[in-house]
Amino acid sequence: MDPLNAIVAFFQTGGLFMYPIALVLVIGLVITLERWVFLTSARITNIQACKKILPLLQHRKFDQLIKYTRSSSAPASKIITAGVSKILNSESKDDVVYAMQETVMETVPRLEKRTGYLSTLANVATLLGLLGTIIGLIAAFTAVADADPAQKASLLSASISVAMNTTAFGLISAIPLLLFHALLQTKTSQIVDSLDVICVKCLNAYSAGKNTSSASRKDDIKAAA
Repeated sequence: MDPLNAIVAFFQTGGLFMYPIALVLVIGLVITLERWVFLTSARITNIQACKKILPLLQHRKFDQLIKYTRSSSAPASKIITAGVSKILNSESKDDVVYAMQETVMETVPRLEKRTGYLSTLANVATLLGLLGTIIGLIAAFTAVADADPAQKASLLSASISVAMNTTAFGLISAIPLLLFHALLQTKTSQIVDSLDVICVKCLNAYSAGKNTSSASRKDDIKAAA
């Protein structure tokens, strides 16, 4: 029997519970693909944005920075827009911190969106497999009770083998979904960490500007004296 026919036979003999498990697997794969594309795009746009943003931050070219970040879709750009807007309009460092923290809190849920469903779907697939096996065993024992005594052993072993198919398929579906969940969480954590770095660099630019302004004022006072 070739592999394709073996897979079809395995699926057909598993019973009705194979279909909801397959549906759970398909939903999980669709979510994985969508999240992977979204997070990869966010990571690439973040890297590109950082290459533009960091030099502008270091040279305190805030007008050019605001113009660029408002036209960029990168998560880092939204955070920098909030931080720089406060730098230009407020003397308080706390205001800058709060503005960026608020934007981070709005951005992170969008990065984590739907990823948590994968672990839930993995658990559902496993439980559906177990439920299918239990129902299959109940049906098998019921059938064996009325069977010819000479055939009971062979009939019972065949029925148990078929009933176990749903548990096997449930685990086959759950294990990749759990792995995809872990991969997406790692990818999301890397993006969130990069956002934290951007926040720190923005605050450093703010502090450097304040120190420069203070130093120039002192020089002016000394020169006047």
